[in-house]
Amino acid sequence: MTTIVERKAQLQARLAELQGRLKNIADELDNPANPDWDDLAIEREGDEVLEGLGLSGQHEIRQIDAALARIEAGEYGICTRCGAEIAEPRLVLMPETPFCQSCAGAVA
Repeated sequence: MTTIVERKAQLQARLAELQGRLKNIADELDNPANPDWDDLAIEREGDEVLEGLGLSGQHEIRQIDAALARIEAGEYGICTRCGAEIAEPRLVLMPETPFCQSCAGAVA
């Protein structure tokens, strides 16, 4: 069983990793466009993929920030919807989850 200190460290490590990725994505998107039309079309397709990854990363960062706030409040591992304890295997797979498996199914 993972301790809350270990889980917090895991979440903080993932947060740092995501922030680094988002910085790299932002840097790549800020690069000037290529004046060649064919290259520009390829770059734009790549930019769309990067933007999607960036949005996904931002969403995960918000979830991790919320999980870290629940840790600080002493509410981590408790479903924010029904108040039941979130199973350890679920927290191992998704340490940022605010929902037990039952409530996650109802939300989706």
